[in-house]
Amino acid sequence: MVQGRIIKGIGGFYYVDTKQGLYECKARGIFRKKKITPLVGDMVDISIVDDKNKKGVIEDIHDRDSELIRPPISNVTKAIIVFAVKNPKPNLSLLDRFIVLAEKEGLNVVICISKVDLDDDNYLEEIKSIYGSSYNIIPVSNKLNIGIDEIKEELKNNISVFAGPSGVGKSSLLNSIDSNLKLEVGQISEKVKRGKHTTRHAQLIRLEEGGLVADTPGFSSLSLDEIEAIDLKEYFIEFRELSSECKFYKNCLHENEPDCQVKKALEEGTISRYRYDSYIQLLHEIRDRKRRY
Repeated sequence: MVQGRIIKGIGGFYYVDTKQGLYECKARGIFRKKKITPLVGDMVDISIVDDKNKKGVIEDIHDRDSELIRPPISNVTKAIIVFAVKNPKPNLSLLDRFIVLAEKEGLNVVICISKVDLDDDNYLEEIKSIYGSSYNIIPVSNKLNIGIDEIKEELKNNISVFAGPSGVGKSSLLNSIDSNLKLEVGQISEKVKRGKHTTRHAQLIRLEEGGLVADTPGFSSLSLDEIEAIDLKEYFIEFRELSSECKFYKNCLHENEPDCQVKKALEEGTISRYRYDSYIQLLHEIRDRKRRY
């Protein structure tokens, strides 16, 4: 057996990076029977079928430390969530969804705000006022070479996923981070101001300065199907420390309960009104889904 990591999966073939080179592999039928799908990022054991042509078969999948549903990648340690100040216009509700899903998997979250050279409305400062107390926010401009070194430092010794809607410059940013990548860069549609999809499948890329990074397809909506209403508050990190002081502690949803420390902090202005309203919106969405199904 040879151990390696799946760095790309496409059309039922999995490309496994090992110390002996890159092998194109199929997965044993037993995985399909058990309804287990190998994921990019999985550590696997493979048997060699044709060493000359680098062909193999995936025999075993190691336990996963984390698993993202969309994009489908395992064992990620850090999420670089990329949003632009404009073109396309930022959707902070979507940003909160990315954050919630990353927090659910225990990932270290970094918020990257791209195209800051276009920030005529000082939108970066608004984002910092909402998220800056909880997350590292890195302003980036590929055009002006701003923030590239900071992102490189975040990527070192991590398996990182770049996530965010289409057109915000994820592929351009990766090209700036590692000049050897030469990833395809999409154009912004003038009609709808959204990016055209360029990345068709998730794959892990080894960076020259260390670390693995996934360039993933951009998308504009995220489902919270796997999250229960009672758990949502755990993924708003501003609430965590305060929650232990609530009268109903673990059962407090920070909505209508008495002696809620989160609502008290909201009234005192120490918690962002926007973040609280976003939490309530997502809470209602989860409840409505449960009632329908």
